[in-house]
Amino acid sequence: MYLMRIGAPGAEKPVARIDDETYVDLSDTVTDFDERFFGSGGLDRVRPLVAERVAAGRVARFAGERVGAPFARPHQILCIGLNYRDHAAESGMPVPDEPILFTKSPNTLIGPNDDVRVPRGSTKTDWEVELGIVIGRRTSYLESVEEAREAIAGYVVVNDVSERGFQLERGGQWAKGKSAETFNPAGPWLATADEIDDVLALDMWLDVNGVRRQTGSTQTMIFDPYFIVHYLSQFLVLEPGDLINTGTPPGVGMGLTPPTYLRPGDVMELGISHLGTQRQRVVAPR
Repeated sequence: MYLMRIGAPGAEKPVARIDDETYVDLSDTVTDFDERFFGSGGLDRVRPLVAERVAAGRVARFAGERVGAPFARPHQILCIGLNYRDHAAESGMPVPDEPILFTKSPNTLIGPNDDVRVPRGSTKTDWEVELGIVIGRRTSYLESVEEAREAIAGYVVVNDVSERGFQLERGGQWAKGKSAETFNPAGPWLATADEIDDVLALDMWLDVNGVRRQTGSTQTMIFDPYFIVHYLSQFLVLEPGDLINTGTPPGVGMGLTPPTYLRPGDVMELGISHLGTQRQRVVAPR
């Protein structure tokens, strides 16, 4: 299945995408795609319902509605840094022996086409196309990587927007450069894990103002999604609906010569194969 949430911010309704033109409305059955939904077996409940409604012709057509993030604000957003060797190299940092973990504020989550706001005092706001993992059940101390597969609800495109000055020049605490409002566009849809044949064969790209900046593949990850979920479960409890951003391929603004950063009026477009595309306009600070 492909889960989406459409409508105005704070009033999105849950739907299942059928194709680019049609969807099944689930708002009469599902309150939201949130912690309760994922943690109570919601995916298994709605899968046959979607099939029944498609067979009965109970489908609706998209009509230009805003697309929200495909899941509600999570309990936590966890992020893995330097998870691509060539990105570590362009950042001038060593390839990690274990996953580098940092967090983003959950209220950074926005829709895939919402505006991204440059924070006050920013001169180094940057882009990062990433594969996001959404957790499907409460998880801790997983016994194996294979068990980790079963804990994953699905995958999503995310843009891990970052303010490099705040991240690297203000005490080395990455969360400060990652947690400004609007800094985590997600969507347009959540593809359930069964829809992705090989999560390590997904092409990734990002353009700024029509210029290709990032081209990569999940094939070049240092730590794959299953390892990441297993690894994190040894240190903390993963809740249903939690989001894990898994790192970015090379081509970020910080790594260009000279470094190039976002300014109001810029437009980012990005995507991952099978997971859709995003488009964000960059706007001025409040």
